[in-house]
Amino acid sequence: MMSQRARTARAVVIAFAAGSLVLTACSKNEGGKSNTNSKKDQKEAAVQSKAVTYGDETASAGPAKELAGAKSGGTITVYQEAGISHLDPGQIYVSDAGQVANLLFRRLTQFSEDDKGNVSVVGDLATDSGKSSDGGKTWTYTLRDGVKDQNGNAITSADVRHTIERLYAKFIFDGPTYLQSWLSGPDYRKALPDGGFGSKHLPDSVLDTPDDKTVVLHFDSPRPDLPQTLAMAGYAIVPKKTDTKEKYDKAPVATGPYKIAENKAGKSVKLVKNTNWDAKTDPVRHQYVDGFDFQFGVTESTQTKRLIADQGSNKTAIQFTGGVEATQIQDVVSNPEVNKRTVKGYQPYVMQLSFNLDRVKDKKVREAVTYAVNSKSLIAGEGGVYGGDVAPNYFAPTLPGYEEKYDPYGRLKTPQGNIAKAKEILKDVPDSEKTLVFAYGSTEAGQKRKVAIEDALSKVGLKVVAKEIDSASYYEQIGKLSNPYDIYITGWGQDWPSPGTVITPIYDGSQVTDGGSNYAHVKDPKVDALIKKALTQEPTEAAATWKEAQHYLLENVIPAAPLWYTKSFQLFGSQVGGARYSSVSSLIDMTRLYVKP
Repeated sequence: MMSQRARTARAVVIAFAAGSLVLTACSKNEGGKSNTNSKKDQKEAAVQSKAVTYGDETASAGPAKELAGAKSGGTITVYQEAGISHLDPGQIYVSDAGQVANLLFRRLTQFSEDDKGNVSVVGDLATDSGKSSDGGKTWTYTLRDGVKDQNGNAITSADVRHTIERLYAKFIFDGPTYLQSWLSGPDYRKALPDGGFGSKHLPDSVLDTPDDKTVVLHFDSPRPDLPQTLAMAGYAIVPKKTDTKEKYDKAPVATGPYKIAENKAGKSVKLVKNTNWDAKTDPVRHQYVDGFDFQFGVTESTQTKRLIADQGSNKTAIQFTGGVEATQIQDVVSNPEVNKRTVKGYQPYVMQLSFNLDRVKDKKVREAVTYAVNSKSLIAGEGGVYGGDVAPNYFAPTLPGYEEKYDPYGRLKTPQGNIAKAKEILKDVPDSEKTLVFAYGSTEAGQKRKVAIEDALSKVGLKVVAKEIDSASYYEQIGKLSNPYDIYITGWGQDWPSPGTVITPIYDGSQVTDGGSNYAHVKDPKVDALIKKALTQEPTEAAATWKEAQHYLLENVIPAAPLWYTKSFQLFGSQVGGARYSSVSSLIDMTRLYVKP
């Protein structure tokens, strides 16, 4: 499928009382029910927008609950078309690398999902999900005993400090920026230009490590979502002793149950057991299999054929972030024995055609394209109703504030595109503005999208110049401010269920930087003001502000044409045990797999 930005999580409903957390609500996501009933799918997806609990020390205790029938041993083959984007945790903000990170790296907190889909945040390296004080402005974490990296070195607060400070360095450009900007403001790099590699460090008034086991984070305003933020792969620990800066992306040091034995960039990655990982310290992960063999360059059609056939090593193989190839979906769903080897679920991503506003300056062109794009043909390329639903706006059904009927461009009535309307808008636009350079990924899915975009836009008199980009570095290339492209398809999913994790990272003017996630290069004073306003409001009050921001963006700025909401539909071999859809990763859950005898 696609390497969408950001992983889904859940928002939390909390109250501060005498420095302690009062926890309310829970999240339940049935998963595995994505089918031909899109309305039903969207109602089930809305469950993912509910809050999670924050776990105390008891809830965070290891080891993870054993899976009934799970066996040790064997190797799982992992099929993926594009190579992994990054292995340095600080650079991880895309689904493929995020999945690998669940096996390799630990962070202060982690998401835990039970068999009923209830999601909580628990302590990972820390003993709990965090203790807040000062009205939520101060958070304290105590590190567990017995946690070591793959080299046998104990993880201490110095490693946590180093992990946070290195995010300020210029060579870290592709990961999340929540924590850094919360600690030091939008221009956080100025606070520590060398990323802590020199003699200067963040002051104790911002980040305090009074002893080897204690980490204290100080913010200038309450940060109730911090436990969820710290659970992101981008904040996984990088041990201080073995940090090789830019080179770390090729050979990172593991703290999770597996470590890298071999990394052939763009071809394969082999993971083996990390013998210094102690199950008793880990409340979430398992180490059932001996290793994972990642094979890149395997197209989705080939993956699907192999897994349907279920012969030889394919019996112990899975799809990684890709899914069942569209033309073979009926071969899967019509065969009960094959269909039971699938994981299905509604994802949080909104796929959209983003405009580079530095190049596509004529609003009429953006408006015409938004009317012209053919969501129906694009979704057909993803697998039809098993691959996604038409998106009329920028908010997914998994997000609080989703407006099912907000459809300013008539996408629901004319999913194939409103050609007449687009032509009418373009009639006075000069020919010099009617050529658009379209960047697409070098995968089967990318090729299908290219054909659909070219076909739709050519029908309204626009010329598309298509440029292929290596899929492994797709987001890195379109994330460059000086990129030579006019339009490109992007996918964004909430980091946790708050519209702030959608509007802020992709439309805030401060994110218009190299490596930033504001792919359209939106710099609008009204948008920035609405974001600033919403971030200071309580969630219920902020909802109206986020709604206003979305409406203003989609109707007045038009930074992107909404295309479709995505669904996961993946296949695995008959000897793979423990497979399930994870509503946290929106993909197959990598942390609990085993090989059946």
